[in-house]
Amino acid sequence: MHRVRFRDPAGAVRMGEWNDESVHFGRGSYTLDEVDILPPSAPSKIVCIGLNYTAHAEESGEEIPDRPLLFLKGPNAVAGHGDTIPLLAGKDRIDYEAELGVVIGEQCRNVSRERAMDVVEGFTCVNDVSNRDDQFDERNWIRGKAFDGAAPIGPVVAGPDEVPADASVRARVNGELRQEGTRDDLIFPVPELIEEITTYLTLESGDVIATGTPAGVGPLSDGDTVEIEVEGIGKLTNTVATE
Repeated sequence: MHRVRFRDPAGAVRMGEWNDESVHFGRGSYTLDEVDILPPSAPSKIVCIGLNYTAHAEESGEEIPDRPLLFLKGPNAVAGHGDTIPLLAGKDRIDYEAELGVVIGEQCRNVSRERAMDVVEGFTCVNDVSNRDDQFDERNWIRGKAFDGAAPIGPVVAGPDEVPADASVRARVNGELRQEGTRDDLIFPVPELIEEITTYLTLESGDVIATGTPAGVGPLSDGDTVEIEVEGIGKLTNTVATE
């Protein structure tokens, strides 16, 4: 089942089921034109993983890390399916990054990799939008990674069993395929990431782990349409506009 968070015609926020071109809630259903699709969770934080695909590390001129590289995006960065991604004014390069997102289902700390999937609600699509101008000039990546709207997620949460172990992860810009990798290309798979992250910090229900991006990252421009597609989940689609 694909769970979707939406605002109904009366303005109430609901959790329902996404089925083809409609949303089901209780005994009723709505067409997608009748509702606003919201981010599938309201995370207290998004924990992002850097350089978790060998090919992306190589295209970035970086060595493969010996442990997961972690950084954070706050709730201000969250955007939903159909939202407009803001391009910061005066920046030369802001990139898309297609990623598999892990949605946490319960508060957890010190979770072993053997038990890690017990705390996973499901998976979603993430676009780790990145301001390279500032990212390459700072150590903590706040300006580069955590600006408003820099973490579109959605459109749904798919159950863990709905996303294959070798699920494809793709990005398209204006219909052109730019990135393609698979879940089993991850240097550090999901259970290892959860173990490492929860060694240091508590994950809350609704938090998201963005597991890293395949090779092929590139710039976004005003007016672009970017699609992040993960097999078993669907497509996260956003337009792009310069502030």
